[in-house]
Amino acid sequence: MGLDFFRDNTFLVHVVASTSSVSVATSLTHPLDSLKTLLQIAAGPSQQFSLSQVVDRVQKVSGLSGLYSGLGWSIVGNLLGLGGRFGTYEILTAYYKDGRKSNHVYIHEALLAGLTAGAVEAVVCTPFELLKHRRQVYSASYIKSSRSAVVMPKSSTLVSKLLPGYTPNVNAWNYTIGLLSTLPTNINTTHGDMLGALKQCPWLLTGSGRPPLASEVREPSKIVSLEGWNALWKGLRPAITQKCVYGGFFFSTWQFLYLAMLDWNSRDMNPPPRSIDEIDPVSPLASSLAAGFSGALAAAASHSFDTAKTRSQSIVIPKNTSPTMQYIAMERKLLRWEAPGNWLERVAGMSPADRNIMFRGLWPRVLCCGISSFVFVGSYLLTVDYLL
Repeated sequence: MGLDFFRDNTFLVHVVASTSSVSVATSLTHPLDSLKTLLQIAAGPSQQFSLSQVVDRVQKVSGLSGLYSGLGWSIVGNLLGLGGRFGTYEILTAYYKDGRKSNHVYIHEALLAGLTAGAVEAVVCTPFELLKHRRQVYSASYIKSSRSAVVMPKSSTLVSKLLPGYTPNVNAWNYTIGLLSTLPTNINTTHGDMLGALKQCPWLLTGSGRPPLASEVREPSKIVSLEGWNALWKGLRPAITQKCVYGGFFFSTWQFLYLAMLDWNSRDMNPPPRSIDEIDPVSPLASSLAAGFSGALAAAASHSFDTAKTRSQSIVIPKNTSPTMQYIAMERKLLRWEAPGNWLERVAGMSPADRNIMFRGLWPRVLCCGISSFVFVGSYLLTVDYLL
């Protein structure tokens, strides 16, 4: 009775198969994704943590279960992102195949469709990836708790509003206020309440004179309150570049392997097939292996852009600094200042200072994408075949 219900609802079968496949593949490979993220963020020009050091750090801070931090955001983001990627690809390839005698897609058409599908996926899943990365960083970060609960009454309300649940370091806070107290006493009457305005700067609210860490601003409400709604799409430029490269490599490689397997199946057919539709279909195992290899190759090709996206999403920039950034942008335009880096780095939003660490976490990501693609395609095809 249950199978008859699914056979009468083809769309529901594909929804159930895709949802279960994405959930299983994401849950299976999320520890590798967490290790990849931590290797990318912990890398610096003077020190680069090894894989064993990252695992030891996570185990000390949150246990091995910390490798599954951000799993919920990862599943939701992959459900929407993969839906946008494969949905856009199917729509574009259906347009390419319209009017043809055979159900055939050329490799260059798969490449162009993959580039467009990757851009759609980046716009859809970037907010969820930011939330996932913040949770992953939190799993390996020591949270310092202040022993004293003495906080200046005028700033406590603003601190709780911008950084809920955060207690500033009292010693650093008092030192900062001491520096501000050296301003002339008549500065408030001359330029307004400048001293109060300085105290409301988010950099000073942390009590250290520095912006808060990414591990301290990980909840959606905190991100929106401190950084603004635009922060949810932080790192969108490198994300679009990364997803476009990944989608183009993934679908073009997969289509090449798919056509090669069909050509292999047609060798023993007598008489030879007149079109691709007459060839026996590729087995689910072969399709899964082709998808896994394509995912690993695409991950290797797009990894540098993924590193740029991950590192940009780990930086907290309070929204109160937006006027300053506007003035800096105006000065750059008037002075005809050129952004550092080559053409690709400027377009993709990559930092020239990170050139030596762009391939950090490459092998965990290659394994993650390869295994995830293999499990996703294989479980999806088996589920559809069983239910239909």
